[in-house]
Amino acid sequence: MLKDRYISADTLADLSKKMVFVAGPRQIGKTTLARDIIGGHFKETAYFNWDDRQHRRQLMSAKWPAGARLIILDEIHKFKGWKGFLKGQYDTQKDKYRFLVTGSARLDVYRKGGDSLQGRYHLYRLHPFTLAELLKRKAKLHPLKGLPLETVPAGNDLNVLDRFGGFPEPFLSQDDRTLRRWHQERNERLFREDIQDVEVIRDLGRMKILSDMLPGKVGALLSINAIREDLEVSHRAVSHWLDVLESFYYHFRIHPYSRPAFRALKKIPKLYLWDWSEIEDDAARFENLIASHLLKLVHWLQDREGYKAGIHFLRDDTKREVDFLITSDGKPWFAVEVKSQEQEVSPNLRYFREKLSIPYSYQVIKKAGVDVLDKGVRVVSADKFLAALI
Repeated sequence: MLKDRYISADTLADLSKKMVFVAGPRQIGKTTLARDIIGGHFKETAYFNWDDRQHRRQLMSAKWPAGARLIILDEIHKFKGWKGFLKGQYDTQKDKYRFLVTGSARLDVYRKGGDSLQGRYHLYRLHPFTLAELLKRKAKLHPLKGLPLETVPAGNDLNVLDRFGGFPEPFLSQDDRTLRRWHQERNERLFREDIQDVEVIRDLGRMKILSDMLPGKVGALLSINAIREDLEVSHRAVSHWLDVLESFYYHFRIHPYSRPAFRALKKIPKLYLWDWSEIEDDAARFENLIASHLLKLVHWLQDREGYKAGIHFLRDDTKREVDFLITSDGKPWFAVEVKSQEQEVSPNLRYFREKLSIPYSYQVIKKAGVDVLDKGVRVVSADKFLAALI
């Protein structure tokens, strides 16, 4: 299962030209990717984890093993001067070593001190397993073109993903007790280690309560005022905590699509989790699963292909709403409405398809074996739709 990941070949190719940064949530498989998958292609590698005291001393001395070709630096963003340190090492050692940098916080956000690294690295955001990756499919996707929907072999991969999420340990175990323990341990380490290493949080207890509240708010408009009142803290505190949790890949927010010819009534976003297995409500968890697959597609198009792709939702002043809109260069590409079983096309999806001239529209349902074109809207089973992504 972990023999390869969807970014493995491209990471190897990019390492021959620049540094490569791999960012993503805790326990998503970054270290395995770096050491076992990518490192396995080099005769000798050197691995340094900032959280290890001995590694930290070796790293700061910058005395890399003479025989190593690949230097792997894990969690180095926790070092205040990491950017300037990397710049110096890359500029003086790039002819001898390749540098692969991994981190559980956004390496493009936590840039503190030193000169810009612009032009010296490529960034990949590593996502959980998705259906296309499990099926070993990597579709050739072109913005503003239709998705290559193909028949999917029978199996229970989608059901397992829905129940256990796409993080390697719980997905591979497929055991409820392992999942519960994994949730508890992962979230505890997120607050106890990762966040406190780079942020000063005065009220960590209430911030933990906030994180406990978020699975119940998935897919709905996110009201910071309502959360502020529940927690009895300031608007500024809630906003800051949400930003911090997002920077550590606990959740992500998508915003309503807006342009001069069509303005959303409010700019309030919707929130989804990177680990959708935390969500108890079946419908919300399924919607989050779809959102995560679409975000992975958007990040892939940005990180690997250089496209200006985006993910939004649609909502107007009459509260008509469609779950997702994928854009390219700000132009609508395809819309997605998520339903558990309902095959009758959503009138809101038809409305926005015509209003915004959206080239492709999909109503994605959980029920297997469905693929019908209904007056320009394709009603399709989730397994067939998701297998056409990344």
